[in-house]
Amino acid sequence: MKETGVRNGAFGADKFGFKNLGAVNWNLGTSALYEHALKNNEGELTDGGALCAETGIFTGRSPKDKFTVRDATTDKTMWWANNQSITPEQFETLYQDFLKHAEGKTLFAQDLYGGADPENRIKVRVFTELAWHSLFIRTMLIRPELKELASYMPEMTIVDLVSFKADPKRHGVRSENVVAIDFARKIVLIGGSQYAGEMKKSVFTTLNYYLPKKGVMSMHCSANVGPNGDSAVFFGLSGTGKTTLSADPNRTLIGDDETGWGKDGIFNFEGGCYAKTIKLSKEAEPEIFAASTRYGAVLENVVLDPITRVPDFDNGSKTENTRSAYPLDFIPNASRTGRAGHPKNLVMLAADAFGVLPPIAKLTPAQAMYHFISGYTAKVAGTERGLGNDPEPEFSTCFGSPFLPLHPSEYGKLLRDLIAKHNVDCWLVNTGWTGGKYGVGNRMPIKVTRALLTAALNGSLRNVEFRTDKYFGFAVPTKLDGVPTEILDPVNTWKDKAEFDVTARKLVGMFQKNFEKYESHVDADVKAAAPDLKLAAE
Repeated sequence: MKETGVRNGAFGADKFGFKNLGAVNWNLGTSALYEHALKNNEGELTDGGALCAETGIFTGRSPKDKFTVRDATTDKTMWWANNQSITPEQFETLYQDFLKHAEGKTLFAQDLYGGADPENRIKVRVFTELAWHSLFIRTMLIRPELKELASYMPEMTIVDLVSFKADPKRHGVRSENVVAIDFARKIVLIGGSQYAGEMKKSVFTTLNYYLPKKGVMSMHCSANVGPNGDSAVFFGLSGTGKTTLSADPNRTLIGDDETGWGKDGIFNFEGGCYAKTIKLSKEAEPEIFAASTRYGAVLENVVLDPITRVPDFDNGSKTENTRSAYPLDFIPNASRTGRAGHPKNLVMLAADAFGVLPPIAKLTPAQAMYHFISGYTAKVAGTERGLGNDPEPEFSTCFGSPFLPLHPSEYGKLLRDLIAKHNVDCWLVNTGWTGGKYGVGNRMPIKVTRALLTAALNGSLRNVEFRTDKYFGFAVPTKLDGVPTEILDPVNTWKDKAEFDVTARKLVGMFQKNFEKYESHVDADVKAAAPDLKLAAE
């Protein structure tokens, strides 16, 4: 077998069980992976030097094809209402079939870290069939120093074979596409999908399983830190602004998607950013635009001009979920350590397409836990197949339901304790619509959002006058210099006040119905933090 690159010769591919491989390319850098990807027709170069690849029929994750081994340990600890299971025997069959399928193939291997905190990181070895997948995961996770590779011993192994097709009857899965996790053996098997994001989210899922048991909070959130060491975390589902708002030129970026919170403060799980690029512009998001249009960035499903190779970020003909992966240090003010102290502020982002949430609200600790467990945003036409003209609520508990192996209450209680211990201010921010629901109103001006967030993070927003929102019960500022007063109270932005009331009460009802399944797992003060239809009717 031919092997190239720097590696631990005493712990090679054979230790995982591979036999008769054609070759293994170990820990190749950007240029070498570009060469392999272009030679194998895996992608094409943009005019600025980014590598652009297509992911085929899978332009996003496929959560219905994700399975976890149900064994003596996970049987009692996993949140099985949210996770699908396979037996140890089915996983072993899948594992052996993966090994057989790999025979004769050239694989790419990367030895990486998941987690910037040495006490809480995991060593991850990733084998991929595609060179651009190897570049993607090398970009997204944290790279060891070159001298560390000669003695690197993985704790977790991911095998990503896009040409492997699972057999539902043989492997106990749903389709030819599969993501299978065995927490006991720390193995993840990914087959049938070219969507690279499955790899990074498998690492996140694994950390979500192990870290809370150590008292470390694992969070689907971005994070940054101010010049005075005042860090902040930003929770939010896709499209709510996690990446955009954390990339603040006046603050240091810690990370844009996955963050841990331990005894010494917060730390990034990753070494790169994974930004949505639909409608990306140089004017609105200069740092992300620059990072996405240079050598070393990996674009997914972005349409290129066939002559100039200039990316058309406005074109969503392949998918609305166009993406850019780039190293964290492509952002000029990104942290080189990926770590910061305990946060002073916690922000929950919701793109409210119903247009009834205020642009910002201050939450009590109980309200923060309620909204954290709710994990609200809204989907609109064009973001997913089958959506009609009206917005649809999306409640993804803890702002990351697909990646939670444990029950949401475990993460909620851990977060509540950390908020209380470190006296954290909590905010709910609407990055969605104002002046009416989607199709009638307009998207919340990003200048307004940034002004309110800046005031929240620097502490000045604490000192303004607040009103109590009659629908949701949280505190809403009544004025702030530089922000139009009417936008702070959403009803004032609607022409039809009666319709606003109907829509607001409808959303309150959606919150209440969604939370019913969690009520038995939370304390009385969290139940009492729910929005109240009776109060709204007064």
